[in-house]
Amino acid sequence: MKEQEHSIKVTKDRDEQIVQINHIDFLLPPKFGDSIIEKGIMLSSLFSLMAKGNWYQAQGSGFKLRDEVWNVNLREMFKIDAADYMMSICGNDALRELSSPGKSGSIFFLSQDDRFMIKTLRKSEVKVLLKMLPDYHHHVRSYENTLITKFFGLHRIKPSSGQKFRFVVMGNMFCTELRIHRRFDLKGSSLGRSTDNVEIDENTTLKDLDLDYCFYFEPSWREALLQQIEIDSKFLEAQHIMDYSLLLGVHYRAPQHLRSLMSYNRGITAEGLGVLAEEDTIEDENYPQGLVLVPRGTADDSVVVGPHIRGSRLRASSAGDEEVDLLLPGTARLQIQLGVNMPSRAEQIPGKEEKQTFHEAYDVVLYLGVIDILQEYNMSKKIEHAYKSLQFDSLSISAVDPTFYSRRFLEFIQKVFPPNVNTS
Repeated sequence: MKEQEHSIKVTKDRDEQIVQINHIDFLLPPKFGDSIIEKGIMLSSLFSLMAKGNWYQAQGSGFKLRDEVWNVNLREMFKIDAADYMMSICGNDALRELSSPGKSGSIFFLSQDDRFMIKTLRKSEVKVLLKMLPDYHHHVRSYENTLITKFFGLHRIKPSSGQKFRFVVMGNMFCTELRIHRRFDLKGSSLGRSTDNVEIDENTTLKDLDLDYCFYFEPSWREALLQQIEIDSKFLEAQHIMDYSLLLGVHYRAPQHLRSLMSYNRGITAEGLGVLAEEDTIEDENYPQGLVLVPRGTADDSVVVGPHIRGSRLRASSAGDEEVDLLLPGTARLQIQLGVNMPSRAEQIPGKEEKQTFHEAYDVVLYLGVIDILQEYNMSKKIEHAYKSLQFDSLSISAVDPTFYSRRFLEFIQKVFPPNVNTS
């Protein structure tokens, strides 16, 4: 084995932790190509080497990994510790590859601690990201509650025997100790927006036409959510971006014993979700296994926060407009923020056949964010729009101009999260 030229610096002292990668030459088996499988093997090999602490050596031929300066700036803004970042994607357990590539041919990896998602990018996506980067940086700095994808690093790999390719490291929106029972990818379009007739499980990503429930929030939370989605979609519109989605993860509370919340006086009413006083007990056997808000405690170390948290805590009108946490009997006390650990009431959409055995209304905890934000409305998409418009309703297709896409997207999201009219 032969050590290749490298430039890497890892320093750690009392005041700061810095990981700076200029470029690293790793060695891989020769003649790696550019297919999806070969790129997947290459990434697996890369992170396997890093995990074993073998930063510079392996058998075969080499490649280079680059980390740009702006990556560090973004990670600092999102309060991502450099050493933790490296351990998450290069730790002893390395990464695990998700079951299937995306439609674009991208490969997805998940860090073993579930904090980070790694995705290979097409050249066109890299160009879009680099072009929007200054405005993206300004947007996420200006709106700490933004729901758009959080990027932590764009890295480039150059095999000695093949073309270079890049991958991006993003925050995983479903990093939670709660089980995600259903996940939806929602665009607001209808053409082709249903899942193929396959057996649905927790890993199946459902689409717009598969969603047969709507979700009710505390009124102030709904207002904040829709306002932020509008701000984010306007930002994407200004960047000429379309085809993005709202990724929605749903955790059902005690799905095997779901009860209608219509008879549960702590359900979400027009005034908000019921609040449990600090002196109340949850030991009573008759205590509902649902969603309970508690005033924010002083012992923040007992509260489980989501990953990559920057935004403000949510306040509940039913708690005197005070900050609250979500208390889940038998699990944990969770910090509620926009898009993270958000308690809600789910109800079946009228007129749609119920596909599950759940009751008409039940408790859920939601996780959500705006993803796939690297598709410009370019010539290819304009041609797709013109072609499909000859065959289908032009309003139903996904490939539309960014202004219309943004407006349709927001209108659809407003229907998914309707105003709460329940006053029981």
